[in-house]
Amino acid sequence: MKTHTKTLIFIFSLLIVLFNSCASIPKNTKAVANFDVNKYLGTWYEIARFDFRFEKDLDNVSAQYSLNEKGDVKVLNSGYNFRKNEWKKAEGLAKFRGEKDIAALKVSFFGPFYSGYNVVSMDDDYKYALVAGKNLNYLWILSRTKEIPEAVKTKFLNTATEIGYDTSKLVWVKHDRTDSPFIPKN
Repeated sequence: MKTHTKTLIFIFSLLIVLFNSCASIPKNTKAVANFDVNKYLGTWYEIARFDFRFEKDLDNVSAQYSLNEKGDVKVLNSGYNFRKNEWKKAEGLAKFRGEKDIAALKVSFFGPFYSGYNVVSMDDDYKYALVAGKNLNYLWILSRTKEIPEAVKTKFLNTATEIGYDTSKLVWVKHDRTDSPFIPKN
């Protein structure tokens, strides 16, 4: 095979991977409309999640969102690694994938590599949020407090199940510490 043909096949394959990675929301859902990013800013506590390697062995997990000078969302995720007995943090950046009143964002913690961050259900007061990742491997339930009412939990679990998530895989996050160096003290 000629070098030119190999190069074209490589470029075509790379484009397929890149465009496929742009599918940043599960098929059976839509991001919340009439979204106000300013109301979403601040501290959120992770109530439940699908576990993956970047959050493995973390409890007391929180996320803090603020705007940078360009209007993108600065992200500070933190949690306590109960195996290593230490606080961990990850800083990232989230950008809207389209209109800023649709809660469909992409987030990156690793330079140019972005993944879906989609608020798919939320109460009117911005106290509780169900966040879907790019596919059915990523799911979070967030709250402004360290607990969530049973009715909200049930609603979010039903919504996630309707989308296609296996909610039996959720890790329910323990919040028993008050010494996070990353959460602002009131």
